[in-house]
Amino acid sequence: MERVGDARKLVLGYVHALNAVDEAMRAAIPSLERLADVLGLVHSRRISRSGQAGTYSYTVHGAGCLFVCGNGTEVDVDFAADGSEVFDLWRLRRYGLSLPEPLDVTDEDLRTAVGSLQPLLTEVQPGWFQQRH
Repeated sequence: MERVGDARKLVLGYVHALNAVDEAMRAAIPSLERLADVLGLVHSRRISRSGQAGTYSYTVHGAGCLFVCGNGTEVDVDFAADGSEVFDLWRLRRYGLSLPEPLDVTDEDLRTAVGSLQPLLTEVQPGWFQQRH
């Protein structure tokens, strides 16, 4: 059961880190109303596809963005059509492995952990989750 506890801690850490990224990006780019707006700013060439915002570097890719904190922690997120932030087990594992003290958990433990965190998290399609606000 300790493995599921570690996975749960990892998922909660990811959600906390994603909220910190959102706050930092909106402070650095006042025109952002929500994190997903970074895609529109890149597509309209008002900001670069990659850059620095506060203590985070960012790289926009496809339907999402990779944020890297000064300590190397990675928060990768995609954006749904409605602009909501969505993530999958792969992104959660990548976050865990990038921590200063890496945490490697199985997809099975992550799936159990995510399930235990409802209604904080919602599965929006098989294997993809979003935080309830």
